[in-house]
Amino acid sequence: MDEDYVFVSRPDEAPSDSQLKTRHLAEIDCFIDKLEPALWPLNCFIHDNPELGYKEFKTHDALTNFMKSHSGWTVTRSAYGMATAWEAIFDTGRAGPVVSFNAEMDALPNLGHACGHNLIAMVSVAAGLATAEIVDQEGLPGKVIIVGTPAEEGGGGKVKLLEAGAYKNTDVSLISHPGILNNSPMVRTTAFTRLDVEYHGKAAHSAKNPWQGVNALDAMVIAYNGISAMRQQTRSDDFIGVQIIHGGDRPNYIHEYAAGAAVLRASTAPHLHELQRKVEGCFRAGAEATGATAEIQVRPGYLDHMPNRVLASSFAKYWHEMPNAPDPPLPPPGQYTYVKSSTDQGNLSYALPSMNVSFAIPPGPERGQPHSPDFEQASKTRGAFDRAMRVAKAMAGTAMDIYTVPGLLQKMKDQWKRDMNQDQDA
Repeated sequence: MDEDYVFVSRPDEAPSDSQLKTRHLAEIDCFIDKLEPALWPLNCFIHDNPELGYKEFKTHDALTNFMKSHSGWTVTRSAYGMATAWEAIFDTGRAGPVVSFNAEMDALPNLGHACGHNLIAMVSVAAGLATAEIVDQEGLPGKVIIVGTPAEEGGGGKVKLLEAGAYKNTDVSLISHPGILNNSPMVRTTAFTRLDVEYHGKAAHSAKNPWQGVNALDAMVIAYNGISAMRQQTRSDDFIGVQIIHGGDRPNYIHEYAAGAAVLRASTAPHLHELQRKVEGCFRAGAEATGATAEIQVRPGYLDHMPNRVLASSFAKYWHEMPNAPDPPLPPPGQYTYVKSSTDQGNLSYALPSMNVSFAIPPGPERGQPHSPDFEQASKTRGAFDRAMRVAKAMAGTAMDIYTVPGLLQKMKDQWKRDMNQDQDA
């Protein structure tokens, strides 16, 4: 519990935060334990049927069929104009908090579920169902929403859902992500974007009349070298990766066309914008130095994820109350866990309060991290599933605090506003 957030229990008042926590955890634990026999085969089915972004048809059908089997939920298939997006809503019919859980579905090319999206889906489905069950039992107002979010792996499914209004009236968005290094509700991911550049010059024979040519490849090489030199003046947490995609067709010609790409990551969105400006300057400098023309395309990227301390504090209470907490331990309250990866959940965190819980699963024999064949195998094990269910219980508890702890919803929103102001000033 935060130092500035204290409850004084009185006979005529609601139960204390601690009492609510204990009671809800017992109910959550019992409900999810009963749900596990149905979730485990669903988890295995999703893992064994990996599908790329916006093509998660089997997973979409499996998850929506599962949600339709639970009473009280309104399930929309192919939601918000996307064939594989879906939405399940448990609506009490009375105004109150609206808590959303995101269930990712897509896999990686040639690697299957090496990012563990099967586990992400299981956490959100289990936590959402448990939350709705207790909200219903206690006659609480509000809504519980589970959103099937396609194409996280570079496709920006949540960005499109956000633009389509999927989170318009939502108070908070909750999600998780497996790995092998961290257990943390305070994950800070990087902001990410990609730049594509095409250079157009003029072809000429390199022996007969090279002076009549304009070498597009030279422009690309100058840009590449400029970016390499610029790295000395970038922040320690900036990342730039550059690729020459097309370097000409024949070595004995002045190349009339060249193309490249740069992938950029930075700790915050403002830092990313600064880095992007510098890289674009290097691309333009290549054209200026050679006389070629440059066409620069900026692909839609992901913002850094801004975690919420209020949500993280609630999650930590439930996590610690459950026995046998796995290593590594949660970080101290309020301390960020920085990771170099990026996610479209970051874009949501700039639109509404968000929590993206990182949880460690038992590693494979090679201790491979996400996006490795070793992690693809690890993400299907029963041990990984059991860790996911622990996260689901703590996440459902966090949601129940939003519904039941007086003032917590507003405190969460106030924290989000402060975080947004501080991040823009960074």
